[in-house]
Amino acid sequence: MSVNNVVDSLIYKIGDKDFRFNINYIMGVVNVTPDSFSDGGKYYRLTDAVDKALKLIDDGADIIDIGGESSRPGSESINELEEIERVIPVIEAILKVNKNIVISVDTTKSNVARLALDKGALMVNDISAGQYDEMIFEVIASYTATVVLMHMKGNPSTMQINPIEKDVLRVVSYYLAERAKVAQEFGIDKIILDPGIGFGKTVNQNFELLRGLTKLNEIGYPVLVGVSKKSFLGKTFNLEINEREIPTLISEVISIINGAKIIRTHNVKNVLYAKKLIELAGNNYV
Repeated sequence: MSVNNVVDSLIYKIGDKDFRFNINYIMGVVNVTPDSFSDGGKYYRLTDAVDKALKLIDDGADIIDIGGESSRPGSESINELEEIERVIPVIEAILKVNKNIVISVDTTKSNVARLALDKGALMVNDISAGQYDEMIFEVIASYTATVVLMHMKGNPSTMQINPIEKDVLRVVSYYLAERAKVAQEFGIDKIILDPGIGFGKTVNQNFELLRGLTKLNEIGYPVLVGVSKKSFLGKTFNLEINEREIPTLISEVISIINGAKIIRTHNVKNVLYAKKLIELAGNNYV
């Protein structure tokens, strides 16, 4: 069985839903932060965040990723209590409306993850891949939850000051394989890998990673890609954030064709159209 077929044959039971990775899934983003790079804090209020999440589900999202701490380049960390106060009420309110929504919490802190999973979240999206707080792996394992492990050089406040110097695909592949091994040792078996587009990489390195997604599949886990509105697209075409929808969608299509199994995006409806068109065209990557 080829490596790609190994990933295609994977089935993760997340809540009551079977995620079969011979097809693609969409993760919709809800940033409960006042300083989000993509939406300027539009969903900082509880009611706005819940309404946004429900709209993303209506648009076709399979997963809602809720984050209370900005990870944009140059951003500073916030304390645990503030992050809890931002994300936990949103998770509770969403699941009160629809208990079947698959929620991911975007956090690097074990206590935030524990509370989120206790309230009904089913995934933890950790941009540090357990490097900031290794207790997070114990928490995830205790809830039999799913983890997203992302590659990042440094931290959000420093990552673009000194990006990876060379051979980005090899560096990212090695790092993700090692972090997946550590997660497994904690007893986590539902692992998703994210190359961390825009996190400590140059513009060209981001494109190199998009070209090399098939290589990342060789690690043996589903790959998640988030390119939505990111600065490498703005720098490539000299575009402001609100002008990046078209290059975002094209990059998301490329990601699907090159082997990504989950697309993390701000515009779910666009990705749903792309996914359906690729399926109708008979592309054998999907």
